[in-house]
Amino acid sequence: MRKILKNTILTTLILTLTVSTALLVYLHFFAPDDNDLSGEWVTELDITEQAVVTAYAWLQDIEAVTVSLEDVGAHMPELTVQVNLVMEQSSQSEGTFSSNVLPESYAVCEHAAYEAFAGAFRELLTERLRMAGYTGGTDEETVERLVIETFGMPTVSYLMSYGPDLLPALEELQAEYDGSGVYAVTDDILTRQYESGRPGIVREERFVRKDSSLILSEDTGAAIPGLFSDHYPILYTLKRTQVN
Repeated sequence: MRKILKNTILTTLILTLTVSTALLVYLHFFAPDDNDLSGEWVTELDITEQAVVTAYAWLQDIEAVTVSLEDVGAHMPELTVQVNLVMEQSSQSEGTFSSNVLPESYAVCEHAAYEAFAGAFRELLTERLRMAGYTGGTDEETVERLVIETFGMPTVSYLMSYGPDLLPALEELQAEYDGSGVYAVTDDILTRQYESGRPGIVREERFVRKDSSLILSEDTGAAIPGLFSDHYPILYTLKRTQVN
């Protein structure tokens, strides 16, 4: 009986040791390494609020017509500009990176912003016409024809030419986010040293890995006024699109 018990305990110990060893080998060679950020990542800069506030301030100047921030916000869709980031590990916890703003994404965002802005503008123009005693049609197509007759161009073109800049300029975003250099990871801090685009600039970001997402908290303020705060950490999420 004692021999059977002894053999059973010994077998259990051997199995436990084997499983533990296999687990350690897996974790060492195959399990994801939080310090290895190699791959292609993408994030989207949300500039909806800035566009809404800018459009609202401009529309307030239309004589005898009232508009609220909520009214403008109801017209505006979510506006995001895509930024791509590629990181490639070259040694333990270190590597190279390159990032760039996607111009096509900016163009789509800008078009959507001014289309929404035009909708709010036509709505206020309709109200202004009624107040002035206009008795003609006030459907969107009719009002658009009136805009073309008055300004010599469609509403969207007029607002893009003579209205406010709803978005930061593409060049501003590129100056802030385009560039390449080297990175290092220490104690959940991602440090990026720019060698091109913004040479000499160092960006430190605390990060949390969650599945295929990289949640960053940037402690230093961005260079674009109104887009990000200079006084509070900036949270944004990178989604992994490809693993190197």
